[in-house]
Amino acid sequence: MSRELTRALGTLDAVAIVVGIVIGSGIFVLPNLIARDLPSPTAILSVWIVAGVLSFFGALAYAELGAMMPHTGGQYVYLREAWGPRWAFVSGWTFMLAVTTGGAAWLSVTFSIYAGHFFALGPVAQKTLSIALVAVLSVFNYIGVREGAWIQRAFTGLKILALVLLIAGAFLIGHGTPVPPAPPPAHPLTLARFSAVMAACLMAYNGWSFVSFVAGEIKDPQRNVFRALVIGMTIVGALYVFANVAYFRVMNVAEIASSERVAADFATHLIGPVGATLVSLSVLLSIVGAVNGCILTGARLPFAQARDGLFFARFSEVHPRFHTPAPAVVWGGLWTVILILTGSYETLYSYSILAAWLFYTMSAAAVFVLRRKMPDAPRPYRMWGYPWTLLLFIAVSLWFMAEELVAEPIPSAMAAVIVVAGLLAWKLWRVFAPAEKVSEKLVI
Repeated sequence: MSRELTRALGTLDAVAIVVGIVIGSGIFVLPNLIARDLPSPTAILSVWIVAGVLSFFGALAYAELGAMMPHTGGQYVYLREAWGPRWAFVSGWTFMLAVTTGGAAWLSVTFSIYAGHFFALGPVAQKTLSIALVAVLSVFNYIGVREGAWIQRAFTGLKILALVLLIAGAFLIGHGTPVPPAPPPAHPLTLARFSAVMAACLMAYNGWSFVSFVAGEIKDPQRNVFRALVIGMTIVGALYVFANVAYFRVMNVAEIASSERVAADFATHLIGPVGATLVSLSVLLSIVGAVNGCILTGARLPFAQARDGLFFARFSEVHPRFHTPAPAVVWGGLWTVILILTGSYETLYSYSILAAWLFYTMSAAAVFVLRRKMPDAPRPYRMWGYPWTLLLFIAVSLWFMAEELVAEPIPSAMAAVIVVAGLLAWKLWRVFAPAEKVSEKLVI
């Protein structure tokens, strides 16, 4: 089989990956959790904006690294060059085992739950639908990166359109509709509450790093990785902020806080019962784009590791006709299905988030390391605001991880277990690696 992937993804495809993965179901359901802790629209909008700006700074760090090293695997490559193959291996282990596959499984199950709005689905039917979604999207990504990109563009475009229509409805249909005054807040705004909500908002922006995994297949990556991250995160931030503004034009904070399905109740206020149906359809479209993005990008991690001799050689193969990392796509789909069948996806994915954030932070910090280690390397893009924007992102990331350690000690402990298991797997791999011909440049 050929060992070369083709650069078939344009700027639009890369932007669709960023937007499609970041916007899942969070903007439809998360506002009620935020409204329970923050007392006013101003505070709520502020936290969404601040979280967006901080995430944007992280994306700028990845933009510099992606333009400098536009290779398949992205984040894995940055960690390998800055911190050595050990941490690159553990990062790949965490994302392959739990982050991309666990995220795809969780989203697929959420898809089947929302599909219940249109069809009566029992537990078996729900799992069958979830598995079918993963299978169909895996087939598209198996037969071609262009096919996977087409799915990504289509469903990301529909997702954006759905959100724009909901936002426009609040300003057109909802114009002049009196919003009942909210009762006095049950609790004052405190730094602790703001911090907890900030952590939730940062999670809503999670996923922008995944576009780096397919950098080796992006045309003119020195420009387009940067463009995708900047344009994509700008679109995401604007949609998040304006969606919240739209909610406030129709509902007060207390109503949002008491609603389990904020977007559905919002749409019902606007156009009646049919609004809930439209929102359920919007969530389905949004989830398909996010699942496809996870499948498309996630397969590139074991492929990149296998090329370095840090995973089974079979995963380094490229299909001679379709020019995709076919074995890696198949493996990712099968593992996602196993997670769905066993029901372990939710626990595994939730436990892996803190571990994933560790690697986001280490990858961003790689900008510091590589500017010292490789000062003469070509850098088509240099991070705006360096070093202050980078320092701010790293500081907030460290705070976020500390916040999670205190607030969620058990999941945090399990995140540590995942990382330690990855380190043990690395030790075992080094013992048995000769059969896989580990590259000499990776031996440390």
